[in-house]
Amino acid sequence: MSKILIVDDEKKIRDVVREYAEFEGFEIVEAEDGMDAVKKVSENDDISIIIMDIMMPKLDGYSAVREIRKTSSVPVIMLSARGEEYDKLFGFELGIDDYVVKPFSPKELMARIRAVINRVSPVNSKEEIVKYKGLTINFTAREVLIDGEKVSMTPKEYDLLFYLVKNMNIALSRDKLLEEVWGYDFYGDDRTVDTHIKMLRNSLGEYRNLIVTLRGMGYKFEKIV
Repeated sequence: MSKILIVDDEKKIRDVVREYAEFEGFEIVEAEDGMDAVKKVSENDDISIIIMDIMMPKLDGYSAVREIRKTSSVPVIMLSARGEEYDKLFGFELGIDDYVVKPFSPKELMARIRAVINRVSPVNSKEEIVKYKGLTINFTAREVLIDGEKVSMTPKEYDLLFYLVKNMNIALSRDKLLEEVWGYDFYGDDRTVDTHIKMLRNSLGEYRNLIVTLRGMGYKFEKIV
């Protein structure tokens, strides 16, 4: 059974999400502010996904995610009444996996939760590894190593890199990347993809040039020979 941490200072919001999530078989943990959320994550190492509000007392959602990312890569879906592009991009740069604007459809939120969990869960136990010189990409373990050292990436960087590598040497448009990596009905634009490509290249260091920019279209991961 997957466990969801619902973080919102409004009890009505927590109650609605709990009702729909429990109906679909999820186990629920609640937190009423960012500080409580950080504490709950430290106490529960089996949380599958976090639903995090932004505007909360004591510690806001962005700050809570920043703290949680120091020790955990658990997926996060951000909830907010603010739908401006800047807020979304800032959240993605912190390492969130999706962004839902209030008021929201509980059924849509459940669909987004399932989509994120399916993306980050291993499909099977067979280990899949791609190697190139000092770069090792382990799909099953969701790890990237450079010269034996683990590279720290946001969950979305992992998703983006894995999709690019699994479609090696295939030209991928920005719209295609938004659809496949960000998933269920995400409303973003080119800058969302470009921002994450820049972050990913920085994480890859000397292997950054394996991600090739296709002018006017998108990107591809160069074939490794």
